Amino acid sequence: MTTTPWWRGAVVYQVYPRSLMDANNDGIGDIPGIISKLDYIASLGVDAIWVSPFFKSPMKDFGYDISDYRDIDPIFGTLADFDELIAKAHERNIKIIIDQVLSHTSDQHAWFTESRESRDNPKADWYVWADPLPDGTPPNNWLAIFGGSAWEWEPRRCQYYLHNFLKTQPDLNYHCDAVREQILQEVEFWLKRGVDGLRLDAIIFCFHDKLLRSNPAKPEAERRGRGFREDNPYAFQRHVYDCDRPENLQFLESLRTLMDRYPGTVTLGEIASEDSLKTMAEYTAGNSRLHMAYSFELLVDTLSGSYIRETVETLEQNLAEGWPCWAIGNHDVVRFMSRWGGKDQSPQLAKTLNAMLFSLRGSVCSYQGEELGLIEAPIQQHELQDPYGITFWPRFKGRDGCRTPMPWNHTETYAGFSQVKTWLPVPSAHKEQAVSLQESDPASILNAYRQFMNWRKGQPALRLGDIQFIADGVNYLVFTRSYGDDTLLCAFNFSAQENLIHLDAAYQLSAIEGHSCTTLAGQYERLPVPAYGTVIARLAK
Repeated sequence: MTTTPWWRGAVVYQVYPRSLMDANNDGIGDIPGIISKLDYIASLGVDAIWVSPFFKSPMKDFGYDISDYRDIDPIFGTLADFDELIAKAHERNIKIIIDQVLSHTSDQHAWFTESRESRDNPKADWYVWADPLPDGTPPNNWLAIFGGSAWEWEPRRCQYYLHNFLKTQPDLNYHCDAVREQILQEVEFWLKRGVDGLRLDAIIFCFHDKLLRSNPAKPEAERRGRGFREDNPYAFQRHVYDCDRPENLQFLESLRTLMDRYPGTVTLGEIASEDSLKTMAEYTAGNSRLHMAYSFELLVDTLSGSYIRETVETLEQNLAEGWPCWAIGNHDVVRFMSRWGGKDQSPQLAKTLNAMLFSLRGSVCSYQGEELGLIEAPIQQHELQDPYGITFWPRFKGRDGCRTPMPWNHTETYAGFSQVKTWLPVPSAHKEQAVSLQESDPASILNAYRQFMNWRKGQPALRLGDIQFIADGVNYLVFTRSYGDDTLLCAFNFSAQENLIHLDAAYQLSAIEGHSCTTLAGQYERLPVPAYGTVIARLAK
């Protein structure tokens, strides 16, 4: 294990900086707030923190619209604060991964301000510009995920520019050599400051089809949403020309060459393509592209053991030498206890879902609040901040419900996150799940999370081992994890009743010391798993 890269089998705790902790009492979380909670994060037993964007930005998409790649937005702090965050995290043996939004910038970035002025300035081809069709309409049928055409008219140039998200997020032109070279310099700025890795947002969108060919239509029966709803017109097309182009792989190889000059650093790509599992395999192939990739494939609305098995097995079959990373929640989707918890939303189920995630083969992203079992916060229309939700309300209420402030103290008005009105409301239900209440409860979701994580650190089979599924159904999942001559059987019951699960053979099990979930000793061909319970046992040698 000593020669294994730190990120293999790591658990990465995702921090949404606006909502972790407000240190200066302006209602918005900040970098000093993250620093103040490093001891808490360390207590979770995680290996790294992924910090969502904190760069200078007009905040039209809350930091995913960057106007300066090399500076901190004042609402979050300063570069000195960030340097302190790295130093103090490293003191606690925690790595820092930062978001990099490389496919587009803000329309207020200096590069775009210059590019839009004319067709012959030094940055004229740094963004994707196209002439209108003879009738004045956009050059093709490409759509923006956040609604409407992906093309916006610019009167200064009498051309359209491309934006795959908001119109205030123009796409960079990666067919331009100078753009690729500049982006690598922007990335290296942070590597030199000591970051341990990059989470690459929307990385499949860097290149577009140079011929600007229109996307083909997608039959209604095949429409599905990964990061968008099926009734979003974006789901009505096969996205073969506006993203995930072959040239992306060449750029990733250039990026990997840069990363390799900073030993120990890692790349984690966000993948949401027509066939995300296939793309994940391609983007991590050959030890020369991304180190890891994750997709939206487990961020679905319905919990099913069979679906989880099918998803993981499909990736395993395609992955070759790549390394997976799994998540069941993040800042873009409804919290997993609201998606998967049903009306009951049992705390025991939250413990089991976290344990299941931490037991899959690969690395893991765990979003802030999942250690508390937080449910989706109800957001009224007048409280909406997310432009995505504002556009598609009421069918889609946006992403604000999973982005509300962390509840630290149940006795305070704003749950200990701030002393003033917060940028999104703190729901009363979250106060009932606050850290202050769960800290002192040995049976809490928080303490179960900590115990499992700390136990997992000493289990090479869970961090690094192979995976083999041996039973599944809608309400349960069973697999083994094997490393060397050590094999663990892991069983998870997602239903409110005990499950007697038929295994594919008779297994001789021995109980595990130091593990708080149910363990069984004896020979089992039918395994009893408690309601909303986890059973992990060692196969007897």
